[in-house]
Amino acid sequence: MQRRTVLKAGLGLASLPLLPRLAFAADQKPVTFWYESASPENQDNLKNLLVDPFNTAHPEDLLSIDFRGSDLDKQLRVAMLAGTGPDVVFTAGPSYVAAMAQAGQLLPLDDYAKKYGWNDNLLPLFLELGKYNGKLYALAKTYETLGLFYNKTLFNTNGWKAPTTIAEFEALADEMKAKGLTPFGAGNADWRPANEHYVSIILNSVAGPENVYKALNGTIPWTDPAFVASIDKLAEWWNKGYFGDNYFSLTLEQAFAQVATGQAGMAPTGTWNFTNIPTYFPQNNAEPGFVGFPSAKGDPIYPLGIGSTLSINAKSDNADGAAAVLDYIFKDDFYSKMNSAWQGEWNLPLKDLSNVKLSDKVLPLYSEVMKNLSAAVSAGKYGYTTWTFLPPATDTYLVSGMEEVWLKKTSSADFLKKLDETFKGEKDAGKAPAVPPRA
Repeated sequence: MQRRTVLKAGLGLASLPLLPRLAFAADQKPVTFWYESASPENQDNLKNLLVDPFNTAHPEDLLSIDFRGSDLDKQLRVAMLAGTGPDVVFTAGPSYVAAMAQAGQLLPLDDYAKKYGWNDNLLPLFLELGKYNGKLYALAKTYETLGLFYNKTLFNTNGWKAPTTIAEFEALADEMKAKGLTPFGAGNADWRPANEHYVSIILNSVAGPENVYKALNGTIPWTDPAFVASIDKLAEWWNKGYFGDNYFSLTLEQAFAQVATGQAGMAPTGTWNFTNIPTYFPQNNAEPGFVGFPSAKGDPIYPLGIGSTLSINAKSDNADGAAAVLDYIFKDDFYSKMNSAWQGEWNLPLKDLSNVKLSDKVLPLYSEVMKNLSAAVSAGKYGYTTWTFLPPATDTYLVSGMEEVWLKKTSSADFLKKLDETFKGEKDAGKAPAVPPRA
């Protein structure tokens, strides 16, 4: 989740581990798991749906979760460099995994995959994305996509339809502006890398997934005219005021809430925001909508993202216990219970969802979107999110460089020139994540 949002944590709770009340027996082996932020409600979900039932089922182990908040990545890097850190390693995506695997900080999971049947139970694409130099180092905890959330009630009132092409999208945004609405519910006050949500969207919707795939493999440069046109288009949207006047002062959650209240018309963002729908849409008597992002050709684009991954620390004193935790998570029963309680953060890449049963309280729209994403992945008709497929230094520069374009401190061409140079350096150094062949 580090790549896109920071959830609220209760005061005093962010750094406390979820531990059973009773002290562990001498023969129990601790399994430590550092997590990012989670609301008090979702901390309870992790305790009730993961920690307690796992410990009951595995009396030889004692799982605890320590919430590290938005500093998780920084703390994890320091700990792993020192040869310490948690047993279960949570990262923000494959680009982090590649660097850690290269440094020898993660344990290869191939033997555990064979033992627990992960090779048969998980979608092959996501197993490939967890590999480095042919070995499996990470399992995708969450796979997600970017698209277009909108206020269906507002759309019906104005006689609007969800756009399918870039031209329709721009015409609709212009009409919203004319009515005094902000076209995009958008902000990055609490998470600057929100910038890359829009870069991912524009690269896939304008240049197209095939061109992005070629660039990731190094067969065309990031300075290709198709990408210059994409960044120029994103800059044009900024200059036309589609992002509103408060992008740098609104948090991600505040920005998304504006779509529910009708202050903003649309939110080009990711499926993790399904977790915010129950908080804002019902109280505003509004119905949410979601579509794949419009494209130049009119086909919906589903950029594929891995929101977070789970690995095992190479220095773990209880690697078997950590592997048992992973296996407990990647099961139908846990998928059903956790996704019924907490949508948008636990879309595990199980190959067969026929035995998954979600609560009738789960928004049908969520199930529909996840089904569409799964179909797009299976058919090879997906795009690429930057935080999943770019190496870390390239991705970091993309976030700051896009702001420089918006603020007219650099041109699209110069931004992409530096991006391309950074990417080539990391790719040559073996730090780029795996990019599976397109189906």
